Amino acid sequence: MAEDDKHLIREFISTNMQGVPVDDDEDLFASGYVNSLFAVQLVMWIERTFDLQLVGKDLDFANFSTIDAIAAFVDGKRTLAGGGAWTSN
Repeated sequence: MAEDDKHLIREFISTNMQGVPVDDDEDLFASGYVNSLFAVQLVMWIERTFDLQLVGKDLDFANFSTIDAIAAFVDGKRTLAGGGAWTSN
């Protein structure tokens, strides 16, 4: 996982958690800041940002519980899809 990708994930989560700092291994669901709307927004953002299509089996809480877990999940989906690192235009 490129550090740039992890930075994007961290920035999105921090912005949507009203700027509250979040450690990469902190459980987002236990923090009390994550609700179902945020979870849906996060999934949609991941699909758009990293050009991935998430299906039912991907929507496991474990894949989205921490920044580290999200980064590993995105990296794994890319590997399965044979994609490279995401770059902005």
